[in-house]
Amino acid sequence: MQEKEISRFLRVLIRMGGALKNCGAEIYRVEDTLNRIAKAYGAQEANVLVITSSIVVTLTMPENEPLTQTLRLRKGGSTDLLLLEQLNDLSRKICAAPPSVQEFERRLDEVLHNRPDPHLFLLGSILGASASTVFFGGTLADAALAGCIAVLICLMQQKLAGFFMNQIEFQFVASFIGGAAVFLMCELLPMLHADKVIIGDIMLLIPGMMLTNSIGDILLGDVISGSIRLIEAVMLAASLALGIMAAIILMQGVIF
Repeated sequence: MQEKEISRFLRVLIRMGGALKNCGAEIYRVEDTLNRIAKAYGAQEANVLVITSSIVVTLTMPENEPLTQTLRLRKGGSTDLLLLEQLNDLSRKICAAPPSVQEFERRLDEVLHNRPDPHLFLLGSILGASASTVFFGGTLADAALAGCIAVLICLMQQKLAGFFMNQIEFQFVASFIGGAAVFLMCELLPMLHADKVIIGDIMLLIPGMMLTNSIGDILLGDVISGSIRLIEAVMLAASLALGIMAAIILMQGVIF
C-alpha cells in the first residue's frame, strides 16, 4: 500500500471501531476486531487502544513508517444488537477475503446506512413493556397501559433524545414523564396497578447491557473502560430512580 492508501485504510478501520463501540460492543471485541482486520491487510504491527470516549490506532505497514489516527467518541450511542451482528459479519468476511480499501469503505457505509424500520423498535418497546408488566404480576389492563406508556417513551427516545446534553438528563426526564403519566392514568382508572405498570415501563430504560458489558470489561482486564462504563450505568440507574421519585412526589396530592 502507498502512504495515501494506508491513511485511508486507517480512517476506515477506526470508523469501524467507532461503530462497534457505539452500538454496544465490549472493549475487547472492538480491539480484537481492529487488530484482526489490520493483520488481514498485511500490517506488521497494529496497536489499538479503546476507551469509552476515544479510539487510538497505530499501524505499521511493510516499508512504511507507523501511522496513527485518533477518533473521539463524543456520544456513547445506544445498544443495537442488529447493527453489532452486521458489523461482526462484515469483519469476518473482510478477514477471510480482504477487498480493496475502497470496497471495504463502501461495505461499511452500506451497513451503517442500512437502518432498521423504526416501527419495529416501537413494536419491540410495546411488547417488552407489556410482557414485563404481566411477568411481574400485572393484569392485562396493566399491560395495555404499559404498552401505551411505552409508545410515549419510544417516541421520546426517537425524537427528543438529541435535544438533551447527555443520556443521564434524558433518562431523568423520560422516567419522570412516564411515571407521571402512569400515576395520572391509574388515578382515572382505579382498577389499574401503578407499581406493576411502572416496573414494565422502566425495563425500557434500565441500562442492563451497559452494566453487563462494564463488568465483563473489568474481568477481562480493561479496568479503566469498564469502570467508566460502570459509573455511567449506575448514574443512569440513579437518574431513572430519581425521575420516578419526582413523579411520585408531584402526583402525591392526586393519588393519595
